This record gives sequence, C-alpha cells and structure tokens, in this order.
Amino acid sequence: MRVLINSLIFFALLQPCAAHADEFDPSKLQGLGDTRYHQFESETLGHTLHLYVRVPEASAQDPNQRYPTVYLLDGGINFPLLSSYYHYLRIGEEVPEMLLVGISYGSDTFDGGNFRSSDFTAPSKEREWWGKAPTFQAVLEHELLPLIEAEYASDPAQRIIFGQSLAGQYVLYAALTRPEMFWGHIASNPALHSNLGYFLGWKGAGEMPVQATRLFVSEGEFNDSRFKQPAAEWIEYWSAPEREKPFVLEVQTLSGQSHLSSVTAAFRQGLHWLFSEQKGTSPDTQ
Repeated sequence: MRVLINSLIFFALLQPCAAHADEFDPSKLQGLGDTRYHQFESETLGHTLHLYVRVPEASAQDPNQRYPTVYLLDGGINFPLLSSYYHYLRIGEEVPEMLLVGISYGSDTFDGGNFRSSDFTAPSKEREWWGKAPTFQAVLEHELLPLIEAEYASDPAQRIIFGQSLAGQYVLYAALTRPEMFWGHIASNPALHSNLGYFLGWKGAGEMPVQATRLFVSEGEFNDSRFKQPAAEWIEYWSAPEREKPFVLEVQTLSGQSHLSSVTAAFRQGLHWLFSEQKGTSPDTQ
C-alpha cells in the first residue's frame, strides 16, 4: 500500500510539468534582442532564404542614426550563436551598437534546402555543383541589401560580411570581386580545398581598385588539415608586400581553436580589428 501511495505522489508531481509546457516565446531569450523575421523569396536564386534581423536598442531613440550592419552567412546557426555573443560584447562595451542580419537556409542539408555549397563558392573543376557565388552576389546587391537598408537604420557605408568555412570562401570572393560592396569582411577558416587556383593570381576584369575595404582572415590553430593547407597558401600569396590587392589585409591565428570552435573568436577579433582605427587603438590578438 505504501509503495502504491508513493507511486501516486510521484506521478502527481510530474503532471504539472507536462501541463505547463507553453508555446515557445523567443522574447524571453534576451540574448537575441529585438529580432525581426523576413521570409525572402528570390527568383534569381530559385530558393528561399530566411532573414533574422537584430535591431539596435538605441534605434528607437534616434530615428536618424545609422548603424554598422553585420551580415552573417549560415545564419541558421550563426545568428543565434553570435547574436547572444554580441549581447555579451555590448555589455562589455567591446563593440559598437550594430544591426545583425542572419541569412539562413533553414536547414543543414541539401534536401532540406541548404544551398551553401553552390551559393558560397567560386567555380571548381572538382565540384560540378560549386560556382554560384556570382549569382548570390547579385542577389545581395540588388535584392537583399536594399531590403535591409530600406526597412532598418542600416548604414550602407559600414556593411560587414561574416562567413565560416565555405561561407568564408564567399567572403574572400566578395573581397576580391566586389570589394566596394562591404566596408569590412571577416573570413573564418575559409575553405578553399577544391578551387584554390581560382583565388591565386586573380586579376579580375580590370585594374585593382584603391584599397578601401578591410579583410580579416583567421585560422584556427587546430583547423582541419584539408582546409588549413590551402588557406595557408592563400594567406602567403596575398600577404606578399609587393602584391597589389583591393583590400587591407589582417591575418590572425586563433590559439587553441578548431575548424568549428573558431566562430566566436573570429567574430570578436574581426570586429575588434575592423573598428580599431575608429577607436585609435590596436586590436587585441588573444
């Protein structure tokens, strides 16, 4: 009898837990801040993108203020991760107020609609599905950036693009082909394992533009070898003092970081370096 009573008490205690499971409310996740959502249908790409926009807290106080805007590729993962990390950086006054825009496919898999391996890559003889970076770039320029800058207090003169791995390849592509589109570029562990030759000796359609944009490239100390070696070749080539290039380049090795663990460190160090001239200080490299 005592066992039966104890069992009834145990199951009675469990019931409120199941009964009080409510609908998910993202507003209680303060790390995500004031986040807005847009379902972005692009006829040019032929597939859907999901845009998550974190609005600066101060934007409601001064409608004339414009803010730097960071466009996060692979936003389905990087937006919640880096929005919360940005929240900490703002508390510590390490970075200025800015907009964060996560560009998401809504899935990790090709079958689920993730087209990063084509959208973020330059052509490759080894990968027939690579090479839609020019199309993705046109969508950014003519569709996505105008949408954000029309709807939000985004400063066109301080656009920043962030990408990890294959998305890091796109950041390098953007810095070479259309350096004027973004004021700042952050490439974390760029993956060039199947088309490195495209990026070495790239001359473009004409003369290199005047160096105006800034490109931060980081490499995890323990990055996978298949990514680390081609990235090292890219860094050696474009770091040569005599090399004419359309960007001011900063390269950092992130101590103790692997291919995937590097994302937050690359985000922080990249922003520190990009804004260091405005602060008149040297960026922290730890």
